Amino acid sequence: MADRSVPDIIFTKVDEAPQLAAASLLPIIKAFAAPAGITIGTRDISLAGRIIAAFPERLTDAQRQPDDLAELGELVKSPSANVIKLPNISASEPQLVAAVKELQSQGYDIPDYPADPATPEEKDIRARFDAVKGSAVNPVLREGNSDRRAAIAVKNYAKANPHSMGKWSADSKTYVSTMGSGDFRSNEKSATLSAAQAGPAKIELVKADGSVSVLKSNVNLHAGTVVDTTFMSAKALSQFLIEQIEAAKRNGVLFSIHLKATMMKVSDPIIFGHAVKAFLKPVFDRHGAAFEKAGIDPDAGLGTLLERVAAMPERGEIEAGIKAVIAERPPLFMVNSDKGITNLHVPSDVIVDASMPALIRAGGKGWGPDGMAADTSCVIPDSSYAAIYDEAIGFFKANGALNPATAGTVQNIGLMAQKAEEYGSHPTTFEIPADGTVRLVLANGEVLHEHRVAEGDIWRAATTRKAPIEDWVKLAIERQKDEGCQAIFWLDASRPHDAELINYVKPILAAAGVTEKFQILAPREATRLSLETITRGENSIAVTGNVLRDYLTDLFPILELGTSAKMLSIVKLMNGGGMFETGAGGSAPKHVQQLMEENHLRWDSLGEFCALGESLKFLASAKGNPKARVLGNAVDAATQGVLDHNKSPGAKAGQTDNRDSHYFFARYWAEALAAQKDDAELARHFAPVARALAENEPEITAELAAVQGKPASLGGYYRTDPAKTAAVMRPSATFTRFLGDLEASSRTAAARPA
Repeated sequence: MADRSVPDIIFTKVDEAPQLAAASLLPIIKAFAAPAGITIGTRDISLAGRIIAAFPERLTDAQRQPDDLAELGELVKSPSANVIKLPNISASEPQLVAAVKELQSQGYDIPDYPADPATPEEKDIRARFDAVKGSAVNPVLREGNSDRRAAIAVKNYAKANPHSMGKWSADSKTYVSTMGSGDFRSNEKSATLSAAQAGPAKIELVKADGSVSVLKSNVNLHAGTVVDTTFMSAKALSQFLIEQIEAAKRNGVLFSIHLKATMMKVSDPIIFGHAVKAFLKPVFDRHGAAFEKAGIDPDAGLGTLLERVAAMPERGEIEAGIKAVIAERPPLFMVNSDKGITNLHVPSDVIVDASMPALIRAGGKGWGPDGMAADTSCVIPDSSYAAIYDEAIGFFKANGALNPATAGTVQNIGLMAQKAEEYGSHPTTFEIPADGTVRLVLANGEVLHEHRVAEGDIWRAATTRKAPIEDWVKLAIERQKDEGCQAIFWLDASRPHDAELINYVKPILAAAGVTEKFQILAPREATRLSLETITRGENSIAVTGNVLRDYLTDLFPILELGTSAKMLSIVKLMNGGGMFETGAGGSAPKHVQQLMEENHLRWDSLGEFCALGESLKFLASAKGNPKARVLGNAVDAATQGVLDHNKSPGAKAGQTDNRDSHYFFARYWAEALAAQKDDAELARHFAPVARALAENEPEITAELAAVQGKPASLGGYYRTDPAKTAAVMRPSATFTRFLGDLEASSRTAAARPA
């Protein structure tokens, strides 16, 4: 049985490119942390790991593994928590199904995912999978609010080495379309609970015939909680999508839809399915019954539909019909035009917070099926936050692209603790089974909110508790005091939910005597002011809710830095611990594909470097270990060295890649430790390390370069083979041997009596 003691720092085991990079980076961190007596451990929150933990009774002793996510969920409530969280897969249904198939092929007795569970056993299996898919990790771990910003070294490098930006012109035909009526924003109701209203509530559907079915019971609501309910009309959505498809063809632009089918894991796949049906409406009108019989679910996307059609007796007729309809429709925005993967293939392929900033950075252009960049209709059905992208596009049409060499920066203070604003997620989001009225009934019998709904509508509830709101506002006050720059609460007084938050925000600002230091603006106006501010080279702090935190911490970094993976992301846990999140993983699948084809990993671990430095400095304060602070400060110097010497990964095989950058990070880290004056013992220990790493550079870099350009075998995608992964990610025998010797000598030195 593995040691389950809690290490000083936990490095999460995740998926795809970040996990491959960790196979190279973690041995370096462990070797360098050892002389300071710091222990580094891992916990598995990968998609495959979560699936395995969900079905222990079906597995052998050797295959079983503990529920690390549940363990971390308890740990983050402790003052001693110190977690470096890498980006994990927020699984869509197709990703979940693919992961299950891979695990089954590796000998794991994992059941198939039941799309339409009928028996009690199937319903139990489905419930376990539902707890795994989508954004299952973040709500559990985020027991604090978010402080996210560009590290100084990263921002300085971006200014000195500006990334490429697409050209914007005033006559660009790219535009954003959103519903405005019949959507979540327009139907929202919100209220803040009194003590008398607190307790276990229930969500029920009163059908047209008067019968009542309980959709969800024991929804535990606390006093002071902001409780929202709303719904999106399926009829209004379908009509809107049909209109936008026609408009895109009329306007001569690509058609694209941008959703969050990961975080909003119940609502947005359903919306995505409506888009698939709308785009292929003539095919569904003709073959809908056959599709249903074949178990085809449009929510899973066009890719899965085409796979299922290939096995149907009507294959020829249906495929010809699909081809004819696509030929008549506007060209689709492509995920991979070379491989024919469209915007409608997989719900998790086009995630709005990554896809829209990338399009805006590219001058409003998306890739079409002909492999050419083109103007695009950007369909964002719900109007809650569509305005930020609409305003940004309008701003750049009028003013041209942002100049990264002179731009200021937008930091973010995000409200997310204790599942704040978890919109569209299980278990309080439902596709309505029959016409009627959905009611949220409080413990005291009061009906807090109700909506008249129709079959197929998407109804959701969300909560935001008092303590996280108060903590969020205080965190914003601290950040503004530290920075002394513009600070904006992105809240719309005309939106019911935001109005309730404003009722919290204003008194706290007034009590702290800082009301005049903050503005409260609706998202559209806040977008405009923030873009004007950073265009002048000045800085701004965006104080936002959970979803906008997701959106803005991709939008502004992608414009300012070229990527959101290089952000410093600190989660100040409400009970005193710290979680340090690394950058987004939106391009991770492409990185893995390139590694497998060419043995070149372009994933940039700069986000991990930044998180490591902050984690070590937090450890120094939390556990009174001054050596940890010395290590953390040296990490910052090493990160600057990687940037200054241009040792970040390049895009093409043969260029510097992730493994090269890790070698140079280790070298600059050792050099910084050898040169520092705060700890003579660490300086003596790392002086020969720094010399050896420099002297062995030709041999190490040659060994790293020798493997590039050839296919690499990982033994899996969702659950790679550890030995094969280590061989791929640690190809320099010289560097591997050196790190092993360093860690062994460091452990011995640390164990000696003082």
